[in-house]
Amino acid sequence: MNDQQYMALAIDLARRGMGWTSPNPLVGAVLVKDGRLIGQGWHQRCGGLHAEREALAACTEDPAGATLYVTLEPCCHQGRQPPCTQAVLEAGISRVVIGSRDPNPLVHGKGAALLRQAGVRVEEDFMRGACDALNPVFFHYITHKTPYVAMKYAMTADGKIACHTGLSQWVTGETARTHVQTLRHQYRGILVGIGTVLQDDPRLTCRMDGGRNPVRIVCDSHLRIPLESNLCRTAGEVPTIVACASPPPQKKQALEDLGVTVLELPGPDGKVDLPTLMAELGKREIDGLLLEGGGGLNESMLRQGLVHKVYCYLAPKLFGGADAKSPVEGRGVDSPNQCWRLTPPVCTPMGEDLLLEYEVIQDVHRDH
Repeated sequence: MNDQQYMALAIDLARRGMGWTSPNPLVGAVLVKDGRLIGQGWHQRCGGLHAEREALAACTEDPAGATLYVTLEPCCHQGRQPPCTQAVLEAGISRVVIGSRDPNPLVHGKGAALLRQAGVRVEEDFMRGACDALNPVFFHYITHKTPYVAMKYAMTADGKIACHTGLSQWVTGETARTHVQTLRHQYRGILVGIGTVLQDDPRLTCRMDGGRNPVRIVCDSHLRIPLESNLCRTAGEVPTIVACASPPPQKKQALEDLGVTVLELPGPDGKVDLPTLMAELGKREIDGLLLEGGGGLNESMLRQGLVHKVYCYLAPKLFGGADAKSPVEGRGVDSPNQCWRLTPPVCTPMGEDLLLEYEVIQDVHRDH
């Protein structure tokens, strides 16, 4: 095996922590000595050993003089775990190959510099693109302290997310619906509007075997959520947050009695202040958010520059109907040059459907 193959292995290992490490990054590490793989590991969950220490713990022989391949710059500060640079030096590692640079101000450049100062050969930016692709959520969260937001919807080939009657089960096939459960496991929170709750009475849980439920968040300006809804009835089992603007005191107390966290975040328009909600969720270490809202909430989040990625499941169906719902509603833009721009899509077949993944191009010069 060569350097590329060892780093590719570290990337594959890092992915095993998906859904469990937040708000920490996904990291994989591989130790090689004299052409032999002697240890490997990944960051398995928040609060657990970092990837470098996992790899060292798994060593089959003395790692002194070995090369460490790691997908993210080793940390050099005391957090939930002691600094990994300390473990690398104590083990006598002679060479460290790093994929991504850590944007955390406590680490950025300092981990690599510390190792070099101690005489370790350090190579940075190795297969950086592939390593960076592991952690868009962490990179955004650690620099902005707000969640990375991925808007997800399923639509027909004519752009409808439901029939004119409001019925939407099911737009896509079983393969695509199963994939959605992996996203619910991957993202720490899931956000919907009150319209979705009133229309569908969802549970918003992860139905993937061995998956983790996201924190459920409802944007409900006037606290209309029914106490008998699935979300309220299961709030004692799955963390549930309702963000509102002007809550009736008795309703707020009734929700809290059921285990619901109620956040009062009024905006100037009498609705929930969405940027303030994002900041509050960030304080609660919700680093990534899956937006499964209706067209109104989706448009509001886009308009305020709060969406970073789009998952569009495209079904080979036509619903028609002038009044049928579409993924992004609200006022929309006034002219094509005011549109929200997306990167070219990554296209993945999902059974009979197609998943299109886009990044939202953040254009500060957009004029509504």
